[in-house]
Amino acid sequence: SRLTSLGQLEMTWRSRVHFQPLLVRVLHKSRLRYYGKPDKRLDMPYQAYFEVADGSGMMSMVLWNSLCPEWYNSMKVGTVLLLEQYAIKTSYPFKTQPTPGDSQMKRFATIEISLNVRDPPTKISIIPEEMVKPEWGLPEVKYRFITRSELDALPNNHSCDVIGLVTFVGRAERARKREHGEDFWLYRWVHAIDGTSDQPFILELFATSQPDVFEHIHPMTYLVCTQMRVVRDITENPSKTIYLTTSNESQMFITGWHKGQPYTKDTKVKNFIQWMKTQHEADQMKKTVIGGYYPFPRPPNNFLRY
Repeated sequence: SRLTSLGQLEMTWRSRVHFQPLLVRVLHKSRLRYYGKPDKRLDMPYQAYFEVADGSGMMSMVLWNSLCPEWYNSMKVGTVLLLEQYAIKTSYPFKTQPTPGDSQMKRFATIEISLNVRDPPTKISIIPEEMVKPEWGLPEVKYRFITRSELDALPNNHSCDVIGLVTFVGRAERARKREHGEDFWLYRWVHAIDGTSDQPFILELFATSQPDVFEHIHPMTYLVCTQMRVVRDITENPSKTIYLTTSNESQMFITGWHKGQPYTKDTKVKNFIQWMKTQHEADQMKKTVIGGYYPFPRPPNNFLRY
């Protein structure tokens, strides 16, 4: 009875210091960010962004510092949260924005919910899915799954979700974050097929905050990747290179992790499962590859252009 909504918060936040409890569902989750610096003494300099929503719309929520190791893994996409004693801040303007599965959903972009261990000490409760009532009006998690046959028509930087059977996993590679810096991104190339095309999805998967998944992607696993971005080669390269790369909000799931995930209700996911039931495992096993050197995107044909 004492709940507020995201829409009411946006209208009244400037005139309040204390806010009524919020009931929201997690729709997107960013990777965990470490912002520690040698000259700053912070015990746990971590931060993670979530996009949360109720019946009135969607807003960013930031989890700070020591709350990250305590709560980050428990707050999954689809989790319902009861938030008490949180703070409201003006939004950070340069953060990445995930593409919502529901394009009609209202987005409150001027403010964000801030969850801290003090000032004020936030109280977080996770509501089990079986206790969530329809009258709360919380939105369902929606996805933008595409098939491999649809990929070629999509523009550069388009956001989508994919499911496929892994046929190739490259070795983990590193790329410098900055030209002369000492920090690296870790990534690997993966091929996955879904039966709608002769060509596989080519996926550039960066290590997100899911090391237990990233390290165990292997051939013949069912792989789901959400919030992927289309990358098209728009130079003169005749191969018309097109692949998908992870974004800040990408989530990866492999066989053993799918149970209970919201995407299991999606039509294209169900279609893929039906197609897999028609395949013979031994036939697919013959086509799988693991490791080795994978130069991609391919270099140009002649050395001068390279």
